Amino acid sequence: MEPSAGDAAFLVAAVERLSKLRRGKVSEPEVDGFEIHAHSAKIARQRIRNAGGKPHVRESDFFDIAPEPIYDAVIGNPPYIRYQNFSGEARAKSRQAAFRGGVALSGLASSWAAFTVHSALFLKPGGRLGLVLPAELLTVNYAAPVRQFLFDRFRCVELVLFAQQVFPEADADVVLLLAEGYSEGPAGYATIRQTKNAESLVTLEAGQAWKPADPAGKWIGSLVDQAALDALSSLTSGGYFAPLEVWGDTTLGIVTGNNRYFALSPGRAQELGLRSSELLPLSPPGSAHLRGLTLTPELLAELGKGGQSTLLFYPRAKPSKAAEAYIEDGHRTGVDTAYKCRVRKVWYRVPLVRPADLLLTCMNADTPRLVANEAGAYHLNSVHGVYLREVVREMGCELLSLASLNSVTLMHAEMVGRAYGGGILKIEPKEADLWAVPSYGLVRSRRVALRSIKNRVADLLATGRLLEAVKLVDRALLIDGRVLSIEQVGRMRAARELLANRRERRSTSGN
Repeated sequence: MEPSAGDAAFLVAAVERLSKLRRGKVSEPEVDGFEIHAHSAKIARQRIRNAGGKPHVRESDFFDIAPEPIYDAVIGNPPYIRYQNFSGEARAKSRQAAFRGGVALSGLASSWAAFTVHSALFLKPGGRLGLVLPAELLTVNYAAPVRQFLFDRFRCVELVLFAQQVFPEADADVVLLLAEGYSEGPAGYATIRQTKNAESLVTLEAGQAWKPADPAGKWIGSLVDQAALDALSSLTSGGYFAPLEVWGDTTLGIVTGNNRYFALSPGRAQELGLRSSELLPLSPPGSAHLRGLTLTPELLAELGKGGQSTLLFYPRAKPSKAAEAYIEDGHRTGVDTAYKCRVRKVWYRVPLVRPADLLLTCMNADTPRLVANEAGAYHLNSVHGVYLREVVREMGCELLSLASLNSVTLMHAEMVGRAYGGGILKIEPKEADLWAVPSYGLVRSRRVALRSIKNRVADLLATGRLLEAVKLVDRALLIDGRVLSIEQVGRMRAARELLANRRERRSTSGN
């Protein structure tokens, strides 16, 4: 059975394969399918007949079909409709269908998630599921219950991962999900196979077994050397590394509603005649300036002299005449009509988020950076703020940005973050909470060694030599402190490189 038959590409291939397996038996291979579009369903039936099969392709919305567990195999390529375009009755029906399988999907789930669960419910005990799915299966939070469902219901779960994009024109990476033994779970582990592209599937080699700590958690660890994962586990259980949330809280930044209006350069503020009391120090929009260890007052001043927006317009209860003129200009040009502005009691007074101890870059070409906010600058929602707990604040402000530049933390960033278009690694606050960074105890015990390299690391970062800086930190934090061996650190670096290269390769190559 194929739940979204289209023009029957999968079912035609199934008929051809079944015909070979039947070796001359008289009866035609029978295949079933569902297709919501009448014209496609008609074409599908004809193509199956032409291939020598007997079609049963029903014109229907798949989610309207009550599951009957009668099929040996369900195969296909479910439609991939993002949540923004997957709404109303269609979304309601899909979530109801998934719920029949005991899976509660969030409002952010794309269509493929419900298709996967609903498809499995049509299988006989012992049946097999073969689907082409977005690689989001491995990483997105909304897929967590689907990942758990697959491990719970199937005896064997196998994933085939591609080094290159299979459908370049679709702008989405895919994986093959091959699950066997429905109703015979749970699966003890997954088998991971990797191949170059669709053509190389014919020479697919035996995969490796991978056992997730939590089946519902992200499966990006399936790409990583097990020895590196074991080392990470020992570091966290031994208290050497801990989630960032142990240090403090990570939150979103200020939402202005119009950064061009509210974020000003010193030159522009002077031109407008605004008072210093109506302006607040601001980390400029974006995060290109946050690639070092510290945002100092001197650096902020230098950025402002260079024309960057280092000031936030924040007039007091009684604005000056210059501020009133600027407010009127905003009204005249429609700034006050933007949603975030018009829902405020006073549209031009931005709700503040207090200056954070550390700034965390959320969109990264290389790796997320923690930067000490010595300038006491406010931050926009282009970066996150980390507010350290009082008992660790002094040490965290001084050394956490440096200590976090180690191979373990860089590797784990690739695992907890998510890859976006252009090879960008994005990390959200909830993901940052889980991000493995050196524990307070480890940083404190290695503080003398870390202080001794701080200036050298800052110089390397200033010239873009991130990996050289990481090697210095690895030596001071991990190797000399006998936390990890040179070989173990090497495995961490290799694992991070594999994940980062995979992310970056997808941004430049679709073939």
